[in-house]
Amino acid sequence: MNQIKNLKYSYLVVLVLVMAAWLNACAMHQQRTVYEQVGGQAGVEKISDAFIDEIQYDKQILAFFLDTNIDRFREKFIEHMCVHLGGPCTYTGDNMLQVHQGMNITEADFNRVVELLINAMTKAAIPHRVQNQLLAKLAPMRADMIYH
Repeated sequence: MNQIKNLKYSYLVVLVLVMAAWLNACAMHQQRTVYEQVGGQAGVEKISDAFIDEIQYDKQILAFFLDTNIDRFREKFIEHMCVHLGGPCTYTGDNMLQVHQGMNITEADFNRVVELLINAMTKAAIPHRVQNQLLAKLAPMRADMIYH
């Protein structure tokens, strides 16, 4: 009978240890920045390249980029994403209002760009939960981009 009692106690101890390890892993995962969750610099670059690829095949949005230096756009977009996702970068470009001033971006245009960014993140194998976190970090800039 003592053996059965000891065995039950052992199982209980193992279960508690497994649960503690799982809770610790969950807590550590939640403490990671979005930058870390997308894969750091390499992940941001992968998203950026996929986003540029999405733009080049979208007639509605490509029109806004016809006179753009794409290499500079890529560099500043990567910096911008890195900073806003909690990475160790410095953004050296203009603010979003300055960048989008005079472009007369509509809500439909803005929403289409968000769709393209979601497509890019999906192609970069970013989990939907992390995609939502990334979009939440960028959403406050919406007002600086449309109707200016």
